[in-house]
Amino acid sequence: MIKAIFFDIDGTLVSSRTHRVPQSALDALEAVRRRGIRLFIATGRHYSDLNNIGSLSFDAYVTLNGQYCYDDRGVIYKNCIRKEDIAAVVSRLESDPFACMFIEEHRMYMNRMDERAREAQRLINFPDPDIRPARTALDADIYQLMPFVGQEHGEALMRELHHSRSTRWNPIFMDVVPEGGSKRVGIEAVMRAYGLDRSETMAFGDGQNDIEMLRHAAVGIAMGNAAEEVRRAADYVTASIDDDGVALALRHFGLI
Repeated sequence: MIKAIFFDIDGTLVSSRTHRVPQSALDALEAVRRRGIRLFIATGRHYSDLNNIGSLSFDAYVTLNGQYCYDDRGVIYKNCIRKEDIAAVVSRLESDPFACMFIEEHRMYMNRMDERAREAQRLINFPDPDIRPARTALDADIYQLMPFVGQEHGEALMRELHHSRSTRWNPIFMDVVPEGGSKRVGIEAVMRAYGLDRSETMAFGDGQNDIEMLRHAAVGIAMGNAAEEVRRAADYVTASIDDDGVALALRHFGLI
């Protein structure tokens, strides 16, 4: 029996076209909660950027692709990138000055703004972040990096980061997290905190960074707007969020 559902945000709960949660999803989540099912967020976003889910409330939040998880009682789990990898990125930026977001526990900043970064900010409807020297990150715990680079450039960068891994949900940038880190790891921490078994979980996602989460949950649901590799990782493919995909899937599995 499903007792908990984990939702990605962008492209899953929130339309990439309207930047809003459609009414069909709002109504569906309210109906699910009335049945006593717990609702969780599992996103690549920082907790300070959960600005597009309206009045929805969740039991706990898996953020930064699993590296920072919390609920109303406090932090459940956190995991930062090793210092030597941060030093490698900072060194690389001195000779190859691409835009990169550095994400700490309580703040985010970029070393510079360029057209690729501006386009990404427009796509996810974010305001421009603070600009700080990359070397600021050397004295901080960094939980996630967002280099605004293409595939080939990103692969070259990752060859220098020996204790980190990367994933993408957009071709404009990638998310870099500690080796072994993922939404799956964050979800497992939340499951332990709430006494949940894998057999009791469902997950919704649409991006590459959702693949491990979809495979790990008892029922993994890919949105209709998901890439083919994400669809292959899922147990069920629903419609896109703009076509009421969340509500349709929950109805298909008899949860509403």
